[in-house]
Amino acid sequence: MDVVRQLRQMSLFRSFDEPSLRELVDCSTVAEAADGALLIEYGHAGEYLGVLLEGRAAVRRPSAEPGGPSVELGTLGPGDYFGEMALLTGEVTTAEVAARGPCRYLRIPEAVYGRTLAANPTAVAELAKSMAARLRQRWLDPAQRHVAADAWDRARDPYRLDPGAALGDRRVLVLNCGSSSVKYCLFDGPDPERQLRGLVERIGLEGSRHRRRGPDGEHAEPAAAPDHAAALELVFATLGTDRKVDVVGHRVAHGGDRYAAAARVDDEVRGTIRELAALAPLHNPHNLAGIEAAVRRLPGAAHVAVFDTAFHRTVPSFAHEYALPHALARRLRLRRYGFHGPSHQYVALRTATWLRRPVTELKLVTCHLGSGNSACAIDHGRSIDISTGFTPLEGLIMGTRCGDIDPGLVLHLLTAQGMTAAELERILNHESGLRGVSGLTGDMREIEAAADRGDPQALLAVQMYTYRIRKYVGAYAAALGGVDALVFTAGIGENSAGVRARVCQGLDRLGIVLDEARNRAAGSDVRDVSAEGSPVRVLVVPTDEELMIAREAVRALGHDQVTAIIQARTERPIPIEVSAHHVHLSAAHVEALFGPGHALTPRSDLSQPGQFSCAETVDLVGPKGRVDRVRVLGPERKETQIEISRTEEFRLGIDAPIRASGDLKGSPGLTLVGSHGSVALTHGAICAMRHIHMSPEDALTYGLRDRDVVRIRTRGERTLIFGDVLVRISPDYRLAMHIDTDEANAAEISTGAVGFLDSIQERQGSVRETWVPTPAPPR
Repeated sequence: MDVVRQLRQMSLFRSFDEPSLRELVDCSTVAEAADGALLIEYGHAGEYLGVLLEGRAAVRRPSAEPGGPSVELGTLGPGDYFGEMALLTGEVTTAEVAARGPCRYLRIPEAVYGRTLAANPTAVAELAKSMAARLRQRWLDPAQRHVAADAWDRARDPYRLDPGAALGDRRVLVLNCGSSSVKYCLFDGPDPERQLRGLVERIGLEGSRHRRRGPDGEHAEPAAAPDHAAALELVFATLGTDRKVDVVGHRVAHGGDRYAAAARVDDEVRGTIRELAALAPLHNPHNLAGIEAAVRRLPGAAHVAVFDTAFHRTVPSFAHEYALPHALARRLRLRRYGFHGPSHQYVALRTATWLRRPVTELKLVTCHLGSGNSACAIDHGRSIDISTGFTPLEGLIMGTRCGDIDPGLVLHLLTAQGMTAAELERILNHESGLRGVSGLTGDMREIEAAADRGDPQALLAVQMYTYRIRKYVGAYAAALGGVDALVFTAGIGENSAGVRARVCQGLDRLGIVLDEARNRAAGSDVRDVSAEGSPVRVLVVPTDEELMIAREAVRALGHDQVTAIIQARTERPIPIEVSAHHVHLSAAHVEALFGPGHALTPRSDLSQPGQFSCAETVDLVGPKGRVDRVRVLGPERKETQIEISRTEEFRLGIDAPIRASGDLKGSPGLTLVGSHGSVALTHGAICAMRHIHMSPEDALTYGLRDRDVVRIRTRGERTLIFGDVLVRISPDYRLAMHIDTDEANAAEISTGAVGFLDSIQERQGSVRETWVPTPAPPR
């Protein structure tokens, strides 16, 4: 039977007209499954909505015991659908669907699902009703509430780092155009053996060479590469013309403070890269030249700029600002930007996958040690500090770069020694670092060999290099308030056991204990080189910057599709509510603060159903000061949480992180004083991320998932766009956006204002259980 006719008989699709159904089917895949074959895996990142066309399928959950029988949950027949919850919540799938006899089913990709089903109000209503019922059932059944966490723990690739999951069947080319080289990688399907990686080096210089490794082996030959255009023609000739390139991901060194994620190349993006060439004169002009040559050569491909700096846009102002005159720094955009973002992000996600813990629960220090070096502090998946700064010159000692030095030394060389700016640039970027100290080379392998032979300058170079890294690791452990894992990556980090040993030496007081035998053992995958019982895991994680650039390029195109869905929908005003400081209390702390047996007293209902302002207030006491009469909000919660503004955290004397509600690990504590007693908290104080409450129906209408990050536009005398707005979804939520008093005052917004969805900014990776429902008020 024609698939369109089959769909017309199903309740989910009955309200669609034939052209809409035909478009949906044409953009989807009809698949067949033999008896026992999996239509969708347990613990799989949500990628599509499945609709059973013919046959029957079992819904089941693997046994909690290894080798035990699966738990049957139900049976699907023609017209039933599956995979929708993962598309809404961002969780991995919490059940598997297996064919019972031959089956035929339709796989509707996530983008098509958002563009077609979410545009149909009747389909949205049916999906939302089903999803809401399942979310509530999870809350009512304690056993089900742990299933999402278990599925995540068993997931093979929750962050889609495997090329097949990250890129699908797209042919993705990654280009990295440096000052005198073009590095490239072609991903042609999920098989690593089909990847083609190459390098055209010494562009415009004598001795140009082209080296590559691919399905036909390794090759190296002289190359005619007088400029980047000629080098790129060599690349395109190597790629062949048998199949078109779908996406080109361009590595761009500097995105300034404008780009927090990859962006599709257009005139605005080109103009920004050109404008930022003043901040990265050794990189951005060549990156742009590569983009323009590739666009001319591959006009049918989608071109995406992936910025080295984007991952570090979350570094807070107190960590990225320099102590310079504010007006000067702002006018000239003098601040720390950070680099190597794709590498740090990739190894953070690989580490989380290997540890079987969501990256949003981890505190990591990642060390990218290659020809260029940087250390990064990553808190709950967000970069909060990075050793590189305004340029890649700051921070760690590198192959030929000096890293941190006293700015007065530069002034001395300019004035007292009469050096020119060009001479200084050459010395600091090309003649310093390992090469300068050793007097030999910037290659750590050769320096370690020389140190083994007793060369004192080589030994000094190794000591200075590893001491600087160790100092940053200690500083970042302090900045994070503890570390879950220390990660080494890139050429030196992955291959030099001696460097890792020297960096970790003496860090046992920080919980970092290396196992010497494990550290010396060779390996090509993720390796745990920490000692048994080490509180901090020490990991060696191979980086793959090219895969991360390809992944982020494809994700950026997905974001564009979601933004198109948002902008195609009729604008719906989102009420903006200003949240003053408040406290959520656990049941135990209610009694400790207000007396045994005390129950919270509802004072007035809040906009979110089931939530209310209480008659009770508490005083907050911090190391520096206090804030009195802070309202308690009900009902009681599992864990006490304090939400304050930036102004109040200074008054109290603490630095509260910006977090989503409930994300309290590693946050500072305060003392709460109530009418009956006090409670000293070790953690729990946060500045809440600005966020939107949505029902499943609201989210489906706009193609959004739980924990998406969006931009909200306001209108009026001052049109503003709020970025970094977190989407939270629950069947009990009413549409509203919450900002704190500081943000409202700065934007001159009061409760009663409205905003409008503008675009999606970021889509989080797979998460564990996302919905924390609101329990009924106490009786």
